[in-house]
Amino acid sequence: MMQFRVGFGYDVHQLTHNRKLILGGVTIPFERGLLGHSDADVLCHAICDALLGAAAMGDIGMHFPDTDPDYKNISSLKLLTYCIDKIQSKHYKIGNIDSTIIAQAPRMAPYILDMRNNLQDVMAINMDQINIKATTTEKLGFIGTGAGIASHCAALIYAEKKYLENSATFFHFHAGVGMRRYAKP
Repeated sequence: MMQFRVGFGYDVHQLTHNRKLILGGVTIPFERGLLGHSDADVLCHAICDALLGAAAMGDIGMHFPDTDPDYKNISSLKLLTYCIDKIQSKHYKIGNIDSTIIAQAPRMAPYILDMRNNLQDVMAINMDQINIKATTTEKLGFIGTGAGIASHCAALIYAEKKYLENSATFFHFHAGVGMRRYAKP
């Protein structure tokens, strides 16, 4: 028996001049990059939030405050490595990652395979456990005008029963009574 948990992550950053555009650890040739305390990799940040959320461990801002100089211009792949270590410390493994990058420009398709390769290496999972999609907003909103880039991510994590805290305690629904806690026979 396994325990499955789902987390959802979202991140957005403003595009600005004199910054590199880095997504999924890949430097993408573009005239602007994302503004942020770290390298502002919205894809990695959304994945971090999804993983931390699934494990009920807060969010990226709690672990890496933008007021801490240690994280100035840090690679978000390093932040992701930390998040993976945190969920693994609670005996969780990654089931899969499904993410979407939302950007009017540049086109992401030529870089998605490289992003997936980077993430596969950092997360130590198979390529078929990582999906990255890209879309535009059809020129609507701040993303559509080219002011920023966003990313969404859903993450499935799981722990085998032998690693679960209080694994001998289960919840049972009894008609008319509701949730009733009992010990495993």
